[in-house]
Amino acid sequence: MKTNHQLLFASLIFLVVAACSNSKKIETSQLPPSPIPREDSQVFEIPEDAIVITPKEYRASNTIVNDIVNTKLDVHFDWVKQHLIGKAWITFKPHFFTTDSLTLDAKSFDINKVELVNTKGNVALKYTYDSLQLKIKLDRSYSRNEFYTVYIDYTAKPNEVKQEGSATINDAKGLYFINADGKDKSKPRQLWTQGETESNSCWFPTVDKPNMKTTLEIAITAEKKQVTLSNGLMISSKQNADGSHTDTWKLDQPFAPYLVMMAVGPFTIVKDKWKKIEVNYYIDSAYNQYAKQIFGNTPEMIQHFSDLLGVDYAWPKYSQVVVHDYVSGAMENVSATLHGSYMNQTAREMIDGDREDVISHELFHQWFGNLVTCESWSNITLNESFADYGEYLWNEYKYGREEADYRFQNTLNGYLGNAESFSNPLVRFNYDSREDVFDGVSYNKGGRILHMLRNYVGDEAFFKSLNVYLTEHKYQSAEAHDLRLAFEKVTGKDLNWFFNQWYFAPGNPVLDISYSYNDSSKKVEVIVVQNQNRDNGVPLFEMPVAVDVYVNGKVNHYHATFKDKDQSIEFPCEAKPDLVNFDADKMLLCKKTDNKSDTAFAFQYRYAPLYIDRMEAVQYFNKNSSSPFYKEIVAQELKDTFWVIRNSAAKGISQKRLFKSPELIATMKKLAATDPKPNVRSTALTQLAGLKDSSNMYVFENALIDSSYDVITTALSLILAIDTSKAYSLAKGFEKDNSEDIALALFEVYSVAGTQSDNDYFVNKLKNGSGIFKYQGFQSYGNYLSRFVDDSVLLNSSLPMLYDAGINSTTWYVRFRAVTSLEEIQTAMSAKQDSVAKLYSGDQSNPQLSDQLRSITDRYTALSEKIEAIKAAEKDERLSGIYNRN
Repeated sequence: MKTNHQLLFASLIFLVVAACSNSKKIETSQLPPSPIPREDSQVFEIPEDAIVITPKEYRASNTIVNDIVNTKLDVHFDWVKQHLIGKAWITFKPHFFTTDSLTLDAKSFDINKVELVNTKGNVALKYTYDSLQLKIKLDRSYSRNEFYTVYIDYTAKPNEVKQEGSATINDAKGLYFINADGKDKSKPRQLWTQGETESNSCWFPTVDKPNMKTTLEIAITAEKKQVTLSNGLMISSKQNADGSHTDTWKLDQPFAPYLVMMAVGPFTIVKDKWKKIEVNYYIDSAYNQYAKQIFGNTPEMIQHFSDLLGVDYAWPKYSQVVVHDYVSGAMENVSATLHGSYMNQTAREMIDGDREDVISHELFHQWFGNLVTCESWSNITLNESFADYGEYLWNEYKYGREEADYRFQNTLNGYLGNAESFSNPLVRFNYDSREDVFDGVSYNKGGRILHMLRNYVGDEAFFKSLNVYLTEHKYQSAEAHDLRLAFEKVTGKDLNWFFNQWYFAPGNPVLDISYSYNDSSKKVEVIVVQNQNRDNGVPLFEMPVAVDVYVNGKVNHYHATFKDKDQSIEFPCEAKPDLVNFDADKMLLCKKTDNKSDTAFAFQYRYAPLYIDRMEAVQYFNKNSSSPFYKEIVAQELKDTFWVIRNSAAKGISQKRLFKSPELIATMKKLAATDPKPNVRSTALTQLAGLKDSSNMYVFENALIDSSYDVITTALSLILAIDTSKAYSLAKGFEKDNSEDIALALFEVYSVAGTQSDNDYFVNKLKNGSGIFKYQGFQSYGNYLSRFVDDSVLLNSSLPMLYDAGINSTTWYVRFRAVTSLEEIQTAMSAKQDSVAKLYSGDQSNPQLSDQLRSITDRYTALSEKIEAIKAAEKDERLSGIYNRN
């Protein structure tokens, strides 16, 4: 599963928390002072034995009593009630021990029948059901060599499921009806499923654990014009008398129940292929012309991963479907990946960035997670760390190491920047919720650990080890030790030291690195101090690294292992070195303070071979602009062949230095106009705007004809900061553009400089926009309407859209943003009310002021009551909790 866009939903939750308290930004000066004990305070000392710390529960792997052999489903839907009416025939065999009972996960079902399938007629079975599990008493005891089939007639009611999601998977009811009543014209009527972690048991009975496997046959009855998708191949499609059709899908290879999927909707199918295997893209008709630009590299990805691993793609087809209102980023269901609607892009939107990281991530799961599945959520690294690394492997192959290193370094920084991640090991058996393991440790850190392992054993041994792991555990579950044993089998090396510190211990090295040259001994000393907090089992790390010593025009390559708290290692060096490059392969997962001189960093930028080498120099000189090397190095950085270096160098130039340098200003103008990368052009524009020089206005206006939406929106925002009337006039010329990015830029302009006549533009765009678009757009709309709290006609026609979104949007963060936008308007009304009241208090004989005060007070009261009613009606417990805290 890709949560990220990994990440998208965690950031939304952060934004929710940050936006609370009426969406007002709280400055440090506004915060209450730290509490100081009053003189009459009583201080109580709590004895240590009175403090109880409850450890997180140990999460054992699921005990397997019965193995699922096959799951056969027949489902149709009640769109009005948003129910699934289902029949299930599930074949089992005892795992080892004889058993006379069966326990199935089945959340919020109506159970109509439970029977044992018998050739002479089904036999009713006794059972108990508590809304979560169905416990069945079999007709007799069965041994491990016997098979039996249970038939269950049931109704699934996903909207009644009492199960919370997480920051990355924001709901957990398994089955989702989107626009079920068809009233929302901005999105199609569709349904889809989301099984991970244990939510497929919200729509069919199963043993909903990752160490279970099943084959599948599912018959889906859908309405006319609706397309179906599930795992495996469609083996039949039958037209029914009522105009509906029943499509039957079948997959004969075993896989985990959480990877079962179903999607139904008016999708357009764009066909592709890899060898003789179907590769299809299910997408909204508005984007079918772009489907092969969005997904078109998929066949090449399948070929590359098959070649790299020596294990061909295992499933009979590969489909990708884009759905609306998805609860996460994407989901790697076996042979049928499901994506959120953010995947929809036009060719022009893809100029600013594509979604290939998501596509490669989910595809790599078809090997790691699907072909071999983690046997427990504690071992999720065997799924997600590999998928994270799959992104790197694709970028490295297709776009080169620099691009791969850049993106990979970003994911590493995402882990290193989260202090909470430091205390969690990669394989963790103690956690509060299974959803907690889907974090920066399992994704970002785990991917980097695989990168280090690859570097340590070498490419040939690394990919051979993965081949052995996949081959030996094909269609089975595995744990981290199985991966270690595969590597030990291939390399002959004992790798317990590596797995113990990187997989089973928390934290990472925090290093202070310094250097000393001894002219008499002709040796250079590298001193490495490990400063990481050693609490909670964080170890001293054993770190095999490359050390490159540059001297007299040549480079000497060394390998050394640092493993002590404070360790020095000497390397031969015939003269004082120009540069000692610790971790020259730039593989080590660590935070470091590298105490090089500016001379060394300048040399590193010019001569060290990797992107990360140059980026370290960029970062150094961005912080040390007083260095005598700065001017020369920055000039070189701004001409670097890799766009990330140019972009970072441009960002790092201070406004003070830029103001004093006509040469740098000229370079920025050139970058803004001609750099091939939109990111760099946008950065250059932003830097020029910081000069507050109106003579640069032509540069921003020229940028409005750029091919990149990012450049255009950046330029429009910068013009707004300089000249609001000009920005407003220019914005009008973009109203016919269908890009949501452009619409958001226009919203920003109109929220500051718009008139009442611009309300129609807001309404027309917002009512047809995606969830993320509405989330962002409602904020500007709240700001816009806050400027017109005197206009009761405008508010009366506009507020109902926010009311409706706050109550009825199927997406929680859209409901939240609608409420906070209403609160922005409420705050503006309150300020207006105070202003009029102050005027009225000084002129109470003025009937106009009296009427105005009464009107604003009535409207303020009505709005406040509506906001409270919306909050009171909120059914999402987390969002309701946020409302109650504020």
